[in-house]
Amino acid sequence: MASPVWDNHLPTQLCFTTERIGVFQPFLATAYSAFHQNVVDNRLQIKLIIMRVKVISRSADEFTRERSNDLQRVSRNYDPKLRPQEKAVEYVRALNAAKLDKVFARPFIGAMDGHIDAISSIAKNPSHLKGIFSASMDGDIRLWDIASRKTVCQYPGHQGAVRGLTVSTDGRVLVSCGSDCTVRLWRIPLASGIESDDSSDKSLATYVWKNAFWAVDHQWEGNLFATAGAQVDIWDHNRSQPVNNFEWGNDTVISVRFNPGEPNILATSGSDRSITIYDLRTSSPARKLIMRTKTNSIAWNPMEPMNFTAANENCNCYSFDARKLEEAKCVHKDHVSAVMDIDYSPTGREFVTGSYDRTVRIFQYNGGHSREIYHTKRMQRVFCVKFSCDASYVISGSDDTNLRLWKAKASEQLGVILPRERKKHEYMEAVKNRYKHLPEVKRILRHRHLPKPIYKAGLLRRTMADAEKRKEERRRAHSAPGSIPRRSLRKNRIIQEIE
Repeated sequence: MASPVWDNHLPTQLCFTTERIGVFQPFLATAYSAFHQNVVDNRLQIKLIIMRVKVISRSADEFTRERSNDLQRVSRNYDPKLRPQEKAVEYVRALNAAKLDKVFARPFIGAMDGHIDAISSIAKNPSHLKGIFSASMDGDIRLWDIASRKTVCQYPGHQGAVRGLTVSTDGRVLVSCGSDCTVRLWRIPLASGIESDDSSDKSLATYVWKNAFWAVDHQWEGNLFATAGAQVDIWDHNRSQPVNNFEWGNDTVISVRFNPGEPNILATSGSDRSITIYDLRTSSPARKLIMRTKTNSIAWNPMEPMNFTAANENCNCYSFDARKLEEAKCVHKDHVSAVMDIDYSPTGREFVTGSYDRTVRIFQYNGGHSREIYHTKRMQRVFCVKFSCDASYVISGSDDTNLRLWKAKASEQLGVILPRERKKHEYMEAVKNRYKHLPEVKRILRHRHLPKPIYKAGLLRRTMADAEKRKEERRRAHSAPGSIPRRSLRKNRIIQEIE
């Protein structure tokens, strides 16, 4: 008997020997066709069922809009393998964000006019965000409401130029001093009743002294304030005579500023080109630094109270560490004329300067060049500048009798910003910071339009600096080795430190 023949495509019940196949051949052909078709249909049904389960796996609540005006939700997969052009797309976004910053850069908000002489001093109220005080060379003192840009009240009394303004820690007393040898204390209306302030006498006290005053500043914590003139005098609110005085040399002291971290430390600058640090707990000054040119104003960093920045007559600002005065931490350039005033932002990350060249500049606290420059056709020499208490605005006072209100960020959007818009702004800012080192983005971010006189003056200053450097190199090359030592820019403007 022949061996059986097995068909792998048929079940065991349909396998027969070769002798019996011939008898059942028609039946087997029909049965095999029906079975094969049934198997194929079952497999297709299983495949179709599996695919259908995968499609019905999402819930409609995940992508249905809550309101008809909402944007359609989109699901994104941030797997880097699925986004091969991510860096190229982000670079284009950074480029567009840098260009849009220039398109929407409108820093000037408005001018506040009312004074009839040059504005000499500005002070802000630490207890009231909208209040700002200004004083002019004709003795007029005004309280302004920044929101409405209108005068709230006036403080008449000074017979000459008002050189200094400051506000007490609690925001209730305004202190002013001037060239008429008087120090005056004024009552500040409460924040809740500023608009309803009556015309009653606002003067609290008047102290007459023997010398004219150039500046005044109040302690950040305490009841003492200091005036600068022929000497440094320390006053108390309740006493008509100074409680203490300091003197180092015979020259006039032109600015004074208390330390925000240590209430008993203050720094002054004098007409003898000196910067002096005093401690109220001792009977003598602590340290003195003599520079090549005069310092017009000083500002302490509120977040790093050991550091301060000096606005100098030689167009630069110098940041110092009070513990190490023999070398400047940073030199801030860009002005083309004397820097008249300086003030730090409450964040401590940047400061604003006003200059005799009719511009206002904003610097990073550790940046050598300004990140922003503000100017107008009508604005004249800037004598005083201040940051607002929320670091969003800058106020400048100039020789043309106007106070001007600027945005701290030129392209910042004013008004109410929706959460979706805020996230968009934050993303664009992060993209710009990521690609700011690339040439095209860097060129757009750094470009600032300058008035022609300032641009020409900047070119002239760079030409003079290059000529002086070449002259020094030639002198060193034709001198004995080591006879002309090299001095860094941070030490070059410092003559001597005295303790």
